[in-house]
Amino acid sequence: MPEGGASISNSAVNPAATSAADPARKQDRTPDPAPTAAEAALRATTAATAATTAGRRTSLLVTLVLGGLTATPPLAMDMYLPALPEVTRSLHAPAATVQLTLTACLAGMALGQMVVGPMSDRWGRRRPLLIGLAVYVVATALCAFAPTVELLVAFRLAQGLAGAAGIVIARAVARDLYDGVAMARFFSTLMLISGVAPIVAPLIGGQILRVTDWRGVFVVLTVVGALLTAVVWAKLPETLAPADRHGGGIGDVLGSMRGLLADRAFTGYMLAGGFAFASLFAYVAASPFVIQEIYGASPQTFSLLFGLNSIGLMIMGQVNGKILVGRVRLDKALGLGLAVVVVASVALLLMSLGVFGEAGLVPMAAALFVLMSAMGITLPNTQTLALMRTRHAAGSASALLGTSSFLIGAIASPLVGIAGEDTAVPMAVVQLVAALVALACFLGMCRPRDGWAGAKGGGV
Repeated sequence: MPEGGASISNSAVNPAATSAADPARKQDRTPDPAPTAAEAALRATTAATAATTAGRRTSLLVTLVLGGLTATPPLAMDMYLPALPEVTRSLHAPAATVQLTLTACLAGMALGQMVVGPMSDRWGRRRPLLIGLAVYVVATALCAFAPTVELLVAFRLAQGLAGAAGIVIARAVARDLYDGVAMARFFSTLMLISGVAPIVAPLIGGQILRVTDWRGVFVVLTVVGALLTAVVWAKLPETLAPADRHGGGIGDVLGSMRGLLADRAFTGYMLAGGFAFASLFAYVAASPFVIQEIYGASPQTFSLLFGLNSIGLMIMGQVNGKILVGRVRLDKALGLGLAVVVVASVALLLMSLGVFGEAGLVPMAAALFVLMSAMGITLPNTQTLALMRTRHAAGSASALLGTSSFLIGAIASPLVGIAGEDTAVPMAVVQLVAALVALACFLGMCRPRDGWAGAKGGGV
């Protein structure tokens, strides 16, 4: 936390320090009598209350800033989703090619994290973050003027590479500040804040399309990115002390990552989170076509359904952070979340195949709501349990978690369009396979052992 804040708090709650600093005043007056026990207790309580209030204000500010950073991916993805069918017509490109704009952004975010994460361990959190955000703003502006789908894919790749800074460093800052149960609850709080983005973003995107074309979406994203950069510059302090930074070169970075991957449980949580994210992103990539093209919904209706699913994710994230954490073992909560994702994916596949007859929009939307809501339990717990395995190199650990998730998601994205735009079967198949693999990685690699400090939500 900034040193200035501590100095202000100390001077505000320690009037004796002011008196001691004024010798003349001290000579002109009789020394105050020693405070009674009640007065001493009152002064101590006042000082503690002031310090706690200042700490809460700082903590709230950092939480809001980190929430804004973690909202960058859903803003970049979800505000653009209602425009995907329009992009196919505007640029005269097939749906599978336009979906590569999502894949490119995801791949960029994955690769960028592998660079920015270790950089933040070496040079601190602020400098790499500010550089990444500045480049993100420029790349987003270029997307608005892309004349061809090929250039749009290239600019989206650059947007993802730069936007990775916000994702990976937000997790690293959280690891700098919190541990154990506190970290699990903090990630759930971040999910509440960042969960606003996927609710608002498609709604904004749908409304933008009422007055302009898809290029206007990227203009709005550029403005939002510039505002976030300014807030980070002004309000986010450095959280990694110079003594805790790693001065080694690329060899030390690779060695640190090899050590993390050698931890079977860390790797298991990383893979479980990555494949769970792939199941979620199969929905993100395919739902605009499934909801709008197959079921005939308008961009505005799609935006409302997408926002409703995001509300479910937020609610379950808060259930996880406020109710489950501290009462239920984190690994049990994670297993529950993965099991629900599997069940919802099975239901989607059966409906897509017509096993129950011709499924309408309502049952499909209900199954997607259940799947998305379960992510509110699954994703924060995989991140928490993985990061609890390491106290050092939080940037590298965060990079591995983010890179695996985005790479697996980028691979899953084009698969949902293999059979064209007239069936939801590929989406459901990808979701089910990814959910089963995530569950298998969790069960096979992450079983808690006796004495493992990170297994229990309430006993860390």
